[in-house]
Amino acid sequence: MKKFFVPVLILFIATVPVFSQNQYEVTPDTDGSKIFKGIISREVLENDSTFKWYANGLLGYSPNAAAIAALKKYSDSIQLVVFMGTWCEDSHFIIPKLYYLLDAAGFSRDKVSLVGVDRNKKSLGHLTEALNIVNVPTIIVMKKGKETGRVVEYGKTGLFDKELGEIINSIGAPSH
Repeated sequence: MKKFFVPVLILFIATVPVFSQNQYEVTPDTDGSKIFKGIISREVLENDSTFKWYANGLLGYSPNAAAIAALKKYSDSIQLVVFMGTWCEDSHFIIPKLYYLLDAAGFSRDKVSLVGVDRNKKSLGHLTEALNIVNVPTIIVMKKGKETGRVVEYGKTGLFDKELGEIINSIGAPSH
């Protein structure tokens, strides 16, 4: 059953941006802010007045040039599935920078699925359990519906964008 479930789940995540921008629930957090749980859009983060951290997260960031080049080179053959917490300081730091990096590379918004999780790292539809999400943010690189690598939080070296570029470059030539 699990062998069947994971590919179907991946297909679902990959096609959700085509059909809907947002499929989430909102609950209040202990500090009065909001926890978004489910599939959310970048615009929700940018436009919700309680997420002042989004604009602050861009200050002083210069994206890794090799990561930009990798995203441009393989943009036709990969998708990203990103798990974050609107309550999570690491997500506050990384997610705005990730979108800045994607913009710099001209990476299509339709190739990014953003999934919000609650403080227990749970999302709607058991996505976190199916994809073994333990910490957020987690950026999963997908090719042909299969995971090719992931960056968890700041990555192994503290440079999430550099590690993301290395994962993408390790994929090899895109197949059509």
